[in-house]
Amino acid sequence: MPFLPVRDTDVHYEAEGQGPGLVLVHGTGGDADKVFGNVVHHFSATRTVVRPNFSGSGQTTDDGTELTVDLITDQVAAVTRQAVRGPVDLLGFSLGAVAAAAVAATHPELVRRLILVGGWAHSTAPRDRFYFETWRKLLDTDRELFKRFSTLTGFGPATLNAFGHQGLARSLADEWPPPGIGRQIDLGAKVDIRDLLPKITAPTLVIGLAGDNMIPVDGSRQLHAAIPGSRLIEIEDEGHMDWFADPTRLIDLTRAFIDAPDATV
Repeated sequence: MPFLPVRDTDVHYEAEGQGPGLVLVHGTGGDADKVFGNVVHHFSATRTVVRPNFSGSGQTTDDGTELTVDLITDQVAAVTRQAVRGPVDLLGFSLGAVAAAAVAATHPELVRRLILVGGWAHSTAPRDRFYFETWRKLLDTDRELFKRFSTLTGFGPATLNAFGHQGLARSLADEWPPPGIGRQIDLGAKVDIRDLLPKITAPTLVIGLAGDNMIPVDGSRQLHAAIPGSRLIEIEDEGHMDWFADPTRLIDLTRAFIDAPDATV
């Protein structure tokens, strides 16, 4: 169970498998296991799969102060250098996509190929700011309503119906959310990496989730428009976290992108 000191934090990460590095970065309220535990074995036979927990998640510890994009970027970059010989293929989901994009922009030597899933470029639009403020107010006032809201906006209707009444009841009984999620929500409300995106030089695949009510697909379109030479694929009717239940499409897209010859990316 490795840890790495980074800027007055102690970052916990998981690393398994063998071969070139594949770094997977979770999003708000997630961690290395909850978000990527069901995909690691699809890559670990041929890749060293590294899963950092940035501040507020997993067993990573810090002083509890306000989070910044710079901090989580430094955490992901430091773990990448420590855990595997680079450059690596870097995949970030949601807030993890923000961190991954920032790593690629500020540490280009670390990143071979970049994949951004359900990400966004900035939170300055009225809808985005309103969403994060509502999310935080629910967290502070009523944990059950917070979980209901997160489930309803995080998953698409078909996935929710597939969970069934009992599955949804179990989700309310789960211990989630983690104690650090409030700080991550606050960070999400302040995201603005628009100045970094044109600096990304790694071949980039942006995966937009067309049915996403948590981070609307327009966020992926903004990333694609700002990252030179990037490619955008939108998955129809896919909610923000639907792939947790069935990661097949995400795995296939990731594998095709990172295994493609350089000339075809």
